[in-house]
This record gives sequence, C-alpha cells and structure tokens, in this order.
Amino acid sequence: MGKFSGKTALVTGSSRGIGRGIAERLGGHGCRVAVHYRSDEHSAKEAVAAIESAGGEAFAIQAELGVTGDAETLWEAFDRHADGLDILVNNTGVEPAEFGIEATTPEGFDAVVAGNLKAAFFVTKHGLTRLRDGGRIVNISSGLARRAAAQPEYVTYAMAKSGLDTLTVALAKQLGSRGITVNAVAPGLVDTETTRMKLIDEQARQFAASMHVLGRIGRPDDIAAAVEFLASDDGGWVTGQWLEASGGLLL
Repeated sequence: MGKFSGKTALVTGSSRGIGRGIAERLGGHGCRVAVHYRSDEHSAKEAVAAIESAGGEAFAIQAELGVTGDAETLWEAFDRHADGLDILVNNTGVEPAEFGIEATTPEGFDAVVAGNLKAAFFVTKHGLTRLRDGGRIVNISSGLARRAAAQPEYVTYAMAKSGLDTLTVALAKQLGSRGITVNAVAPGLVDTETTRMKLIDEQARQFAASMHVLGRIGRPDDIAAAVEFLASDDGGWVTGQWLEASGGLLL
C-alpha cells in the first residue's frame, strides 16, 4: 500500500516538466492522478502510461487555463472520471512573451497574470466543492516571487507568482477548519524543455549550475519530492508556508 492509496489528485499542467514529475511521483505512491494538459495530448497520454506502467492509476483531462470558463471546463472533465479530490496541485504557469516594464503591453500583462494567478484562483474556487476535508492544496510558485530583482525583466511573472503566494496564505487560514492544508513550493532553475531552450550550450548550463550551492540545476523530481511531503500525512501540520526547493539558487 502506498502512502497515497485511495486518494485522488489533480495536477494542472502535468503532461510535461515539473507537473509530470509531480504526477508520476504521486502516482508511484498509490494516488490516482488526473493529468491535465492544454494542447499536448500525446505527452499527456505518455504521462498516464508511465504512471500506469509503474503500477499506478491515471487519466488525462484537457482544458486551456487562463481563459474565460477554464475552471468549469477543467472540472467538468475531471468529474467524468472521479467523484472527489484529495490533492490539488496548481502547477500550470505561463512565461512572459514581453520582458520588462517598458516592453509589456496590457495584453501581455493580462496573459501572464491569467495563466499564473487567475487560473489557479478559479480552479481552486471551483475545486473546493470536490476537495474532501483533510485534503491538500499545493501551489507551484517561484523563487522570483521573493527575489524579483534577480531577473527584473520577469516583473509580470514575479508579480503573478507573488499573488499566488498571497492566495496560499489566505486559503490556509480559510480552509484550516476543514483540515485542509495549503502551501506553496518555489522552484528555481529546473531542467525542463523551457529551461533547455534558454540554456542552449554546455557553457550556459555550467554557469547556471554554478549559481546553485548544491552545484547543479534542479530536476522535476526534486520539486516533486517537496510536493510529496506537503501532500502526505507527514506534512499535515504544515500550512500557509512557502517552501523554496531550489538547491540554494542565488544564496
């Protein structure tokens, strides 16, 4: 029996990257996982297959987040497969296409806030009727939420993730009476497709690794391990907290 046997989780943006690492980690410990994707159905099916091949259960659901009606679409798809929820991981994030305050348009600002904050807010709002007492909410934040000066060109992203941290604390207070914990995990640089597009050569990767006191770039499973703890019984006395899982980035 795994530590999450009999429980159901939804991880948004879990067809690839950090979200997939989280989904596979939870699934590997007996959780039934809803693998959410926006457009990459193939990757979502691969994630489901990986969980099932490891002895877990999973199903894929599609919804574009950050648009009108997104939460309703997501939960309608979820309800076709499950009748309740124990763990919600708000992982979906949107990187800015416009950098710095001078270049940011109202449309670009809205897209970043919608993808990183508004989506999580309304997915959680509509999910509360499905989330069982004693459940867990984990929001995937960013180290930039507290160190925006490290990359000021990512100002909109940092602002949106900071708002997600505020939501985390407010919900922890509101939902405590139901035994539901709410926490945030803040990754640093993690080896995902997006990061590999930025670190285009070995010299860039070595420089990025040198910025971490543990001497390497993070892996999705590093973040998944932190989420696993907060979602488990072992993390049941932790709520309203911001946990940086960055390998000591920029210490």
